[in-house]
Amino acid sequence: MWKKPSSLSTLFLFIWIVLVSSAESGIVTYWGQNSGEGTLTEACNSGLYEIINIAFLNKFGNGQRIEMDLAGHCVYPNCQRVSDGIRTCHAKNIKVMLSIGGFKGNYVLSSAQDARQVADTIWDTFLGGQSNSRPLGDAVLDGVDFDIESEGRGDPANYAELARRLSERGSQGGKKVFLSAAPQCPFPELQNQQYISRALSTGLFDYVWIQFYNNAQAQCQVDSGNGFKNSWNQWTSSIRGGKFYVGLPASPDKGAAGAGYVPPETVISQVLPFVNKSPKYGGVMLWDRYYDKLTGYSGKIKGNV
Repeated sequence: MWKKPSSLSTLFLFIWIVLVSSAESGIVTYWGQNSGEGTLTEACNSGLYEIINIAFLNKFGNGQRIEMDLAGHCVYPNCQRVSDGIRTCHAKNIKVMLSIGGFKGNYVLSSAQDARQVADTIWDTFLGGQSNSRPLGDAVLDGVDFDIESEGRGDPANYAELARRLSERGSQGGKKVFLSAAPQCPFPELQNQQYISRALSTGLFDYVWIQFYNNAQAQCQVDSGNGFKNSWNQWTSSIRGGKFYVGLPASPDKGAAGAGYVPPETVISQVLPFVNKSPKYGGVMLWDRYYDKLTGYSGKIKGNV
């Protein structure tokens, strides 16, 4: 016989739904490109982020020794103190990813074999593998973020191979390698810059933060109306990926982005009500921790994300 649920049961159900919903979305940022942003520990203690990308591993491939640029935080490879921040983040259930690429840097994947070798090196040096060289210390990062920008980075198919090999190493080592990507918003990507599209075609990516900034195209202007909505719908319906995020600069300062800044109130009133209807909605990605710390952008939108 059916019994009417008690008001207490209804209350618990409501609380559970709220908690699950809030856990499914959040704010992502990049850390590592300005020493003025503070430590990784401070970023995680702020309570603002669910994922932090350490930026950037910007030298790899074609037989080169891998290198990172952490812009004043430390001189690579002597960055072992970053491990303290990684452990702090993990204690708060915040994922920490290694972002590879960036706009500047000397990186290229010259072949599929080169891609596999780079993946193996990343696994051993930053993830669940073993290496005499652990530049960020002994803490294990959660995955790899693909921020492959500009042309001349090798055959796009090699970035798909990189993703496959990273995922394979995680499966073999019993430690999942989360994968994320930061494509520019035009869909499809420009013909000579389809590195991320090819990688995403593997269907292995857990997170996709679409960069709706630094682009002149109408569909990249978040406050442009249907152009933005069409771009969002194209990405979320055409790409096999876990969760999708709206990527925005955290400041109108030209150092944060040449174009694409959207005031927090506009994001709250116009952007979030649209994107959070998508079953693939994951949240908002902000570039970067330094500018977010200056403006308090994430704190202004967090309650609505």
